[in-house]
Amino acid sequence: MKKKVLATLLAAAMTAGVLAGCGGDTAQTPAAETPAAETPAAETPAAETPATEEAPATEEAPEAAAPAADDAIANLIAATTGPVAMTVWASEEDQDLTTKLLDQFKALYPDVTFEITLGAESESTAKDTVLTDVESAADVYAFADDQINDLVQAGALQEVVANYTYDVAASNVAGAVEAAGVDGKLYAYPMTADNGYFMFYDASVFTADDVKSLEKMIEVADAAGKKVAMCVSDGWYIYSFFQGAGLQLSLNDDGSNTCTWNAAGGTDVAQAIIDLAANDAFVDMTDEEMATQIAEGNVVACVNGTWRAETAQQAWGDNYAATKLPTFKVAGKDCQMSSYSGYKLIGVNPHSKNLGWAMLLAEYLTNEESQKARFEARGLGPANNAAAASPEVQSNPAIAALAEQAAYATPQRVGGKYWDPAKTLGQILASGNPDGTDLQQLLDTTVEGITAPIE
Repeated sequence: MKKKVLATLLAAAMTAGVLAGCGGDTAQTPAAETPAAETPAAETPAAETPATEEAPATEEAPEAAAPAADDAIANLIAATTGPVAMTVWASEEDQDLTTKLLDQFKALYPDVTFEITLGAESESTAKDTVLTDVESAADVYAFADDQINDLVQAGALQEVVANYTYDVAASNVAGAVEAAGVDGKLYAYPMTADNGYFMFYDASVFTADDVKSLEKMIEVADAAGKKVAMCVSDGWYIYSFFQGAGLQLSLNDDGSNTCTWNAAGGTDVAQAIIDLAANDAFVDMTDEEMATQIAEGNVVACVNGTWRAETAQQAWGDNYAATKLPTFKVAGKDCQMSSYSGYKLIGVNPHSKNLGWAMLLAEYLTNEESQKARFEARGLGPANNAAAASPEVQSNPAIAALAEQAAYATPQRVGGKYWDPAKTLGQILASGNPDGTDLQQLLDTTVEGITAPIE
C-alpha cells in the first residue's frame, strides 16, 4: 500500500509540474580535454530500487534516475484529468519521423487526450532559443550535447529522476550517457551517437592504403584532377590537427578555456596545415559546398559527418566508402588526426505543465525502436546499445567509420570564446598565411582570444 501511495504522489506531482530537480543550482562542469564525454558520467540507477520509494515528490530530487514502479504510468494516467498539452521541438530534417513517433505515442494511451504541437528547431541552435525564454520554451526539445552545461546552469533541463519504460543510463552507450550528464546527474535522453566526423571517399579513386595518409590522398586526388575537401576554416574541424599533434584545449569551471596551441610544436602544426593547403587538390570548403562538389564529381573525398552520407552514396554508388581520419605530417612525423565526437540529446523543460508526460514522451522518442527508426529514416547512428548493435547499423559504412574514429575522438566541451579565434586561424592557414604573419605571433594571438576571461 505504501508503495502505491508513493507512486500516486509521484505521478500527481509530475503531472502538476512540481517535481524537484530542475537543475538551476547545478554548477557548470569542467571538461578538460573531452568536450562532450568528459562530463562526469551519470550514475547508473540501481534497477532493484523502485522510483516510488526513491523518488517521491519532494523539494529535493534523487541524485540519479531510479526505475519507476510498474504502475507508475497507470498512476500518471489516473492523475490526468484533462487534455495533455505539450510542445515538442525537433530539427527540420526530423519533422516527418517525429510526427510518426508522436502519433504512435498517442496511440499507446487511447484514454488520454493529447494536444501535442510540433515545432522546428535545429539541435545546433536549440540552446539559444530556449534560453531566450526558458519558461515559454518547448516541453520536450532536441539539442546538441555541447549545449548541456549552459542549459543545466540556466535551469532549462529537468533531471532524469524516473525511468518509466526502460533504464535510460544502462540502455545507452557510455559516451552518450556521459554527454547527457552534469555533476554525476543525468539531465537528458541520448538520441544519437553520430555527431562527429571522419573521412568519406570514392573507392574508385583511392585504395584502402591511400586513405591512411592525408598527404597520400592529396597526391592521388591531384593526379586524378580531383579534390579532397575539409572545412579547415571552422573551429570544429581545425581542432583535429592541433589535438592530433598533442596540443590541448579544455573548458574551465567558469566557462573560459585553457589552450596550448601556441606551446612547443604549435607552429609546426600551423605550418603543416599551410603545406597541405598549398596543393590545389586540398580545398577548404563548407558542408554545403561539399554537397554540391561531390554531386558534380569534383570532390572525391571529404572530412564530414553522417549527415553527408546520402550525398556521397548517391554520387559514388558502389564505390562509396568511409573510414577514420588519416594521419598528417607534422615536422616529418605522422600524427593521427583527432576529431570531436558528439551526441544529440532530448531534454525536458522543468517548467512543463505536464512534466510527467513530457518525461515519458522523451523516453519514447529515444527508446530502442525510435532510435532504429531514426537510423532507417535518416541514417543517424543510434546511442541505444541494442539499436547500435543491430546488423543494419553495423553494416553502414559511415557509422562503422565513426566507430573507428571514436578511438581518436574527444567529446566537445569548449567555451564560447573558442569559436571565432579558431575560425580566423583556420581561414588564415587555409589561405596560406597570405600576409606572412609570424606563426608564433599568430598562435599567440589566437590563444589569447580563445582563453579570454568570461566577462
